Amino acid sequence: MNTAEIGIFGGTGIYDSDLLSDVRQVSVQTPYGSTSSEITLGVFDGMNVAFLPRHGKKHSLAPHMINYRANVWAFKELGVQRIISPSAVGSLKLDIEPGHFAIPTQFIDNTKGRKTSFTSEGNVIHISVADPFCPQLQNVIYDISDTIPTKLHPDCTYVCIEGPRFSTKAESNMYRTLGADIIGMTVVPEAQLAREAQMCYVSISMVTDYDVWAERPVTAKEVAATVSQNSETFSAMLGALLNNMPKQRECSCADALQDATL
Repeated sequence: MNTAEIGIFGGTGIYDSDLLSDVRQVSVQTPYGSTSSEITLGVFDGMNVAFLPRHGKKHSLAPHMINYRANVWAFKELGVQRIISPSAVGSLKLDIEPGHFAIPTQFIDNTKGRKTSFTSEGNVIHISVADPFCPQLQNVIYDISDTIPTKLHPDCTYVCIEGPRFSTKAESNMYRTLGADIIGMTVVPEAQLAREAQMCYVSISMVTDYDVWAERPVTAKEVAATVSQNSETFSAMLGALLNNMPKQRECSCADALQDATL
């Protein structure tokens, strides 16, 4: 039977599921079209895990081209209750250095025209995303942070831009003025779709560069190089998170729709 408890969206530089055993590939049909690629199902320490590289297996999908609704819906169809979402981000703060990790607790949405909801005519949903990430999963990450050989920055604000281009200097400085700590291209709409689907969602952000506010233009090669250098650290962090995954959900994510309709 094709089921999974945990779902992982692979991000930039994270295209495979090396941590899993007994792997197999499955396709899931959704009302929203095709997922970014086939989904890998496997086992980690007795847990059934689903892995899906959001950009496709060969990074063929830019952030604005990803079918986020299909990806999240497919995980829901497989029975996923918790989503772990790694991604590469730029830093908007001097002390958040390339090679560090950051855990966002808030986001600022600066995307344009993405499909951000499962809401359809006659089925209007107004979910709360006052706290858009699962606090229980975030606390697990904080608890294991001393086992990770790099600095982890908690309670960050993630500004999500449309991409695939990087920011102008004016935009980068504006985001800093707004209080954002890190900048990326994929948390929105993943986080809010997961909330609508009543799944827990946590983002693990690998800092790959300083955004252009630092007077040094970002390059895709720089991002890829930093991801490659830190891939083992990320795998260790992901493994520790899975090893310490609570058996019960003790958050409100599973009840997100309780008061969401008029």
